[in-house]
Amino acid sequence: MQGTVDGFSYGLVTPLVAYLMACLGGALGLRCTTRSMLVARSWRPGWLALGSAAIGSGIWTMHFIAMMGFSVEESPVRYDKALTLASLGVAIVMVGIGIFIVGYRGATGTALFTGGTITGLGVATMHYLGMAGMRLNGKLEYNTLTVSASVVIAVVAATAALWAAGQVRGFLWSVGASLVMGLAVTGMHYTGMAALSVHLHGTSSTPAGDSPAALLAPMMIGPLVFLGLAGVVVMFDPLMVMGRPDWTPTENRPGVPARATVPHPGHRPPSHLDRRPGHRGSRTPQNW
Repeated sequence: MQGTVDGFSYGLVTPLVAYLMACLGGALGLRCTTRSMLVARSWRPGWLALGSAAIGSGIWTMHFIAMMGFSVEESPVRYDKALTLASLGVAIVMVGIGIFIVGYRGATGTALFTGGTITGLGVATMHYLGMAGMRLNGKLEYNTLTVSASVVIAVVAATAALWAAGQVRGFLWSVGASLVMGLAVTGMHYTGMAALSVHLHGTSSTPAGDSPAALLAPMMIGPLVFLGLAGVVVMFDPLMVMGRPDWTPTENRPGVPARATVPHPGHRPPSHLDRRPGHRGSRTPQNW
């Protein structure tokens, strides 16, 4: 017997809140990753780790906020606490691997492909591991083609997000990229949910595990508090908000000599045409 699945028990409330959480985690993570490229190598791991945790927490929170709107008419839904927590750890670790690859190797083709693939697979693994922790009076079945589509969406979204993080630009650029990333991650979630069907068992016993409200609401407090703290770090770091200054120290950048500086794309260095009489650093005709 097939169960009647409803992914929107609260209407559009859970999809919208889930999308906003994905955008928040993405925005904080992208800014931290961008910031890591503007600091000395000794500070880089800290910023990359903060970015990884922000994106992973945002995606995990998005998933389970969306799952609070999921119900099966013929059976109560419960969750296994260990698998639910494990899905959070997988999200942070695998997103972190992808971010560290791009953070240290730059937004090159090979790094983006490798990091994006690992990060996307991490997002998909988090989703399906979280689904494996769901307990109900039936068996979950998936459409292979739709599952494959959800994984492809996750990989493409992750690659695009890492590419955006590698573009050292202003704050608005990252906000736009996080909106697109949130849309892609939320789209991946609901594509994966579209692949799901529930085959009910004959009995109507209550499954073991915790109810969504009893388990998920308290577990979300930690990631939400963390995202709030990460947001405070972003807000109180002027360089984080404003983006790259006109001239950025670039020691430890591949292919750039130590102590060299790289101009901002919109900055024009002074030329010999600016050396007019009265201009600082100008040369008078007798000194030519």
